[in-house]
Amino acid sequence: MKRIRIIHNTEYHYNEPVTLGPHRAMVRPREGHDLHIISSRLEIEPAAEVRWVRDIYGNSIAIINFLEPASKLRFYSEVEVDLYDDYGLSCSIDPIGQSYPFQYSADEQVELFPFRLPSYPADGAVIHEWLSTLYQPGQLLNTADLLTTLNTRIYESFQYMHREEPGVQLPCETIRLGTGSCRDYAVLMMEAARHWGLAARFVTGYVQMGAEQHGSTHAWTEIYLPGAGWRGFDPTNNKLAGAEHVSVGVSREQDKASPLAGYWSGPSNAFNHMEVNVQVFDVNELPAVPVSQEPVSSTESRSST
Repeated sequence: MKRIRIIHNTEYHYNEPVTLGPHRAMVRPREGHDLHIISSRLEIEPAAEVRWVRDIYGNSIAIINFLEPASKLRFYSEVEVDLYDDYGLSCSIDPIGQSYPFQYSADEQVELFPFRLPSYPADGAVIHEWLSTLYQPGQLLNTADLLTTLNTRIYESFQYMHREEPGVQLPCETIRLGTGSCRDYAVLMMEAARHWGLAARFVTGYVQMGAEQHGSTHAWTEIYLPGAGWRGFDPTNNKLAGAEHVSVGVSREQDKASPLAGYWSGPSNAFNHMEVNVQVFDVNELPAVPVSQEPVSSTESRSST
């Protein structure tokens, strides 16, 4: 077990006061047997009313209604969590799923059906060709090895690129361009797994960095395996999701797992810029000076979105 502190500060700056519509924030980690929240704090500027709901995936969502116009919008979240190690991938998969291809049980197929449907069916031919060197019909391969190889293939085949633009690239664009952000990598792996008939979903959250490193939110993929349940794969860092990954939200498609979503109204040129700063570190490795709660310059790393 280890204790992680997550500091997440997002600011939107406008050239003049604007009217802020309702916003949805997804910053509270998903609690479970592998993660316990010890403390949490959420600060919002300007003044706002906040209520918490659970969405259809069980994610904890803050619904925010602002009480006054503002030229600056700030969300500051600080959470401490305890993370617990989980069993390794290979030893936890039921015998029925240890070799690919396999069939989910009848009762699981009903629940998993939406997560097996591709989000980008038009990209199927391109994905099929790209996957052809990893698996050919008629082969019988170890499931854990196949998925680990896919994870590594994405990591090694593409050049990581930090992107500020909202949304993700189509899987065919990522393959064609040979570059992508962690969101693009996660979507490509999700669609590749679905192409093989596996249930997969998008994950947004945080990944541990050094105590003095700054970054952004992170994204990876979870694939459902019999006996092992939902297991995370992080192709951006060529790792299985584990004790350094903190899941905040899961969804069938990435646009439903945005850390922050909302709208504002005002002059078309009112928006100036946005700043995002995230720190995720082991509390036993605290920096020598207190961590500032004000935004600082972001240092991009391969673990950042």
